Amino acid sequence: MVKFYCIAKRNWLVYRYPGDSFVIGTQLIVGEGQIAVFFKGGKAMDFLGAGTYTLHTGNIPILQSIINLPFGNTTPFKAELFFINRTVKLDLLWGTSDPISLIDPKYKVRLRVRAFGQFGMRISDYRVFLTELIGALGDREVVKYDMVLDYYRGVTVTKIKTLIADTIINKKISVLEIAPMLEELSKAAEASVSDEFSRFGIEIVNFYLSSINFPDEDFDKINKLLGERAAFDISGDHRYSVKRSFDVMETAAGNESDGGLASAGLGLGIGGPVGQAFAQSTERVFTTQPRQETVECGSCGHANKAGNKFCGNCGGKLAPARAQCGACGSEVDGRAKFCPECGNSMQKLQCPGCGHEHEPGTKFCSECGTRVGGEA
Repeated sequence: MVKFYCIAKRNWLVYRYPGDSFVIGTQLIVGEGQIAVFFKGGKAMDFLGAGTYTLHTGNIPILQSIINLPFGNTTPFKAELFFINRTVKLDLLWGTSDPISLIDPKYKVRLRVRAFGQFGMRISDYRVFLTELIGALGDREVVKYDMVLDYYRGVTVTKIKTLIADTIINKKISVLEIAPMLEELSKAAEASVSDEFSRFGIEIVNFYLSSINFPDEDFDKINKLLGERAAFDISGDHRYSVKRSFDVMETAAGNESDGGLASAGLGLGIGGPVGQAFAQSTERVFTTQPRQETVECGSCGHANKAGNKFCGNCGGKLAPARAQCGACGSEVDGRAKFCPECGNSMQKLQCPGCGHEHEPGTKFCSECGTRVGGEA
């Protein structure tokens, strides 16, 4: 009795038995997790599950109905035999063949993001798988997992890239802070790619994003920015933002013909509110001391700090820089004795009761209520 069976290794999805001539009465062995399929004229005829079979008209009825066996069912008949591996394969690896180039929403630097992971799959509908996909894979004796993965690699990577880019760009999640979302992204990725696989009778058992990262040289850029930010946080005064502005302008200025900061600003399109904000920031950083008002002494001409009552050079009493006339309201020189507008006296009035001094035009003392000016 002739026996024929599939190869033992399970690193394949489909195994085409090397031969197309079979005799009724021979024995067929189908292993656990496998399906044997007879093909005739490009069509799947009979399916046999795990077990040991002696071929006869009872277990290949469809094939028997179209084969002419005039010699007592012993004449060899022509057919193709495929074994399909239906076991679950869990250690399939995937990765982005080229990185995703994007701007990190938090650190504002361009990164080349890569993603890696693994998934598991199995043949769920072997009829669909054979009729839809095997023809596209060509005339091979063994169809391995790698061949199927190559077929799906383009659509898988495209869907993963779209998912990651949407999370980083539209949801404003920094690449350095995306690790806690790996489980959520894995579920979304599984749902996204499953539909495409199921069209060909393949079920995605699980799908994992194990890592989303970028090259070390890109990480060095962020480390440099973090170091600068930490240093400026210690000094305070929002100086980090100002320095970043100068870094950008310096780079742009190097690309301008005249090399000046003004041309750098024009090259960057800095103007309006942005330019005003930048000017305010630089003023806060580079102004070392506020401008101080001074009062000149009427006796010696020495410049004294505003608010001083007596001259620091000669000890003379200082008059305010400007004074208001109590009669007409005009502002006059604080040293003037009379108002140049109405002639009213600008001399301080002394209360006859308590001696407290008052501005010209005061009628009653604010300390004791005694009349100090005007008609009695």
